[in-house]
Amino acid sequence: MEEVREEVKVKNFIEEFIEEDLEGRLNELQTRFPPEPNGYLHIGHTKALCINFGLAKKYGGKCNLRFDDTNPTKEDVEFVDAIQEDIKWLGFNWNKMVFGSSYFDECYELAVKLIKSGDAYVDDLSKDEMREYRGTLTEPGKNSPFRDRTVEENLDLFERMKNGEFADGTHTLRAKIDMASPNINMRDPALYRILHIKHHQTGDKWCIYPMYDFAHPIQDGIEGVTHSLCSLEYEAHRPLYNWVIEKCGFNNPKPRQIEFARLNITNTIMSKRYLRRLVEEGFVRGWDDPRMPTLCGLRRRGYTPESILDFLDRVGVAKADSTIDQAMLEHCVREDLNLKAPRVMAVLDPVKLTITNHEDGKSEEIELENLPGNEQAGTRKLKFTKNIYIDRDDFSYDPPKKYFRLKPDGEVRLKGGYIIKCTGYETDENGSVTQIYATYDPETKSGECERKVKGTIHWLSQEDAVEAEIRLYEQLMNDDNNEEVEDFTEKLNPDSLKIVNGLVEPSLKDAKVLDKFQFIRVGYFCMDKDSTSDKLVFNRVVGLKDGFKPNK
Repeated sequence: MEEVREEVKVKNFIEEFIEEDLEGRLNELQTRFPPEPNGYLHIGHTKALCINFGLAKKYGGKCNLRFDDTNPTKEDVEFVDAIQEDIKWLGFNWNKMVFGSSYFDECYELAVKLIKSGDAYVDDLSKDEMREYRGTLTEPGKNSPFRDRTVEENLDLFERMKNGEFADGTHTLRAKIDMASPNINMRDPALYRILHIKHHQTGDKWCIYPMYDFAHPIQDGIEGVTHSLCSLEYEAHRPLYNWVIEKCGFNNPKPRQIEFARLNITNTIMSKRYLRRLVEEGFVRGWDDPRMPTLCGLRRRGYTPESILDFLDRVGVAKADSTIDQAMLEHCVREDLNLKAPRVMAVLDPVKLTITNHEDGKSEEIELENLPGNEQAGTRKLKFTKNIYIDRDDFSYDPPKKYFRLKPDGEVRLKGGYIIKCTGYETDENGSVTQIYATYDPETKSGECERKVKGTIHWLSQEDAVEAEIRLYEQLMNDDNNEEVEDFTEKLNPDSLKIVNGLVEPSLKDAKVLDKFQFIRVGYFCMDKDSTSDKLVFNRVVGLKDGFKPNK
């Protein structure tokens, strides 16, 4: 008797912590996703997004969407709107949406509390001087000469900072912790800085803004966040996070910070600063360029939410950084679209073929399945006429061995149609084929004939083929990512986009933006937003060939 085995999914380390806390000190899980609205979400952000929203959903808890807008220099409402759209597209819903700036009053009051308790002071050192006083990884720092100001002096200076009496960079509120700490983040870190700049939410109300390391734990404490789940670079900041939580009195429940490895993908830029350069310096056509790793770019290219979530599930949650092969992401979208993308004919590099024994003016309808094996997807009809188009790559007058496409005196089957035999061809002065001639066997209609040939090619009738712009995308970064260069733009792939003018089935005239299709024998494609009634535009999502081998 064959043994039946149930697949048991192993819990990751975050889930183990959460279950331990829910069995002990907590009644409900509360997480948060805190993006900074200074750019668009990219595939790297989706890991933190899915962990925070996904775990809240799994354990019946709540996840807040909180915009980390404590630095108004590059933040914009445009990004706020785009981030909300991306989260909804992935299928997640937040418990409540808040802004870090909504807590500026509380942050200020708690800063005053720290001054009164002797845990914070106003420093006059410049940014460069503070860096000099901070020390190094092997040498302790030294105290600022302004560290021992009285509580009254600090309260007065902090009030005047808030009232706008001082210029940017002249004064900083710092925590008073330990300038000899082996963790540099604990060497009197900055809590507030002066920035005379208008905020997209609070306008001109404030000219001092809290630092992230101060504001974030306060926001978590106010919202009752139980688990602050963040990427590995915040591990060294955890002691400061805990210090703020304890000094500000957020102990019921006390938030627990847990770090996980960031998502790194081969040939993929994850730095928001570099992505901004790509856009601003014209290397790409905007944040939603299909070559960008932004969610809006992936969506425009034709990636589905299901494929991205599947990819993140396969990547898993780990404690150590690693780099994932881009082929895994392509494999996930290929698997998803294989199940749902209707099949259509498209000829990307058309060459004319005349069927000499076909009657002039005669047209026959060939019925084809929209999604083989799925009767509910229905069928469509294509015209079969004397003059058709085939792809230039499907004919060779000097073929190599084991060439099973069309060649002189060779036979192939037209997909869904008849077997044809090449009888001749014409070329231009450069040897490029301009016209092919063939005959067809009317007794070999697909589904009605048992005669087999080794090759099957796609085709379109010259009578009803529709012109379309086809955008063929490749990876934006070259393979040699480890090569040392002065500027990352030197690694950009100059062939990341190739545009060809091809032909597609007439049924695609009714397609909508973001509709996906499999171009038979070519790849998966998505209708682009640049499409009009006069000009169809399609983006290649991914080719048919799969270079990724999933673990069995």
